[in-house]
Amino acid sequence: MPPAAASPQDPRTVALRLDLPPRVASIGTGVHGTTGLHDVFRLPDLWQLHLYAYDGELDVDGERFTIRPGRVSLVPPGALVRYRYRGRSEHLYAHLALPGTGDAVRVPVMQDCGALLPVLGDLLRHAAAAGAGQPGRAAADVWAALWRVAGLAGARGAPAGPHPAFAAAVAYIESRIAEPLTVPAVAAAAGVSHNHLTRLFRAEAGATVVAHIRRRRMERARHLLRESTLSVAAVAAAIGVADLQAFNKACRRELGASPRAVRAGRGSG
Repeated sequence: MPPAAASPQDPRTVALRLDLPPRVASIGTGVHGTTGLHDVFRLPDLWQLHLYAYDGELDVDGERFTIRPGRVSLVPPGALVRYRYRGRSEHLYAHLALPGTGDAVRVPVMQDCGALLPVLGDLLRHAAAAGAGQPGRAAADVWAALWRVAGLAGARGAPAGPHPAFAAAVAYIESRIAEPLTVPAVAAAAGVSHNHLTRLFRAEAGATVVAHIRRRRMERARHLLRESTLSVAAVAAAIGVADLQAFNKACRRELGASPRAVRAGRGSG
């Protein structure tokens, strides 16, 4: 069953099915508006995911949407699209096919990314870098981006859920757990100040940003020690700890045992 487009009663949303990963036909950075200020086209079999860095207008089957930097659009297969530019216009894009299985999620055609903009941008850039050489990795990154786009409207409609900046910070940390992480860098990725991020983490997680990063690293380490045959050194590197002595101390402090003892099933958790 092909992916469903927007219904006549709901023309500003699309029905998205995400139970299986997409097939990415094309992905990269699109540059328009340099030779003309209008584009009109249709992709009969492919969805269009665009992350914008310019001002303009988009028509999808006669419905008009305003393009602003930091907005993302999702256009279903077969829709007639008309772009109006105001000069050089650049966006990240992915053209993809979805298997069309599972329950449909209603998603607005155009949304503000808010604090998730850095996360979505990174996912699409990583997918573009993988390209044709690593199609599985590209599909995984685009799939992750689609899930986040699908969750934007739900997050806005559910005030009891986590703050968007907190969610963006957590996603940033998870995607870079093996890299050096600083609170200012996480705050910048989430689009808030250092102090505001600290308040958010105390409210949402009951811990500081540094404590959350430390906890997540050690949870990852415990999983890799118990569920994989990776060497202790490789596990340490996978969570961003290059010094084995420091990793040993961290395991004893956070997990209650040495790395080898954790691997044998001892320690906490």
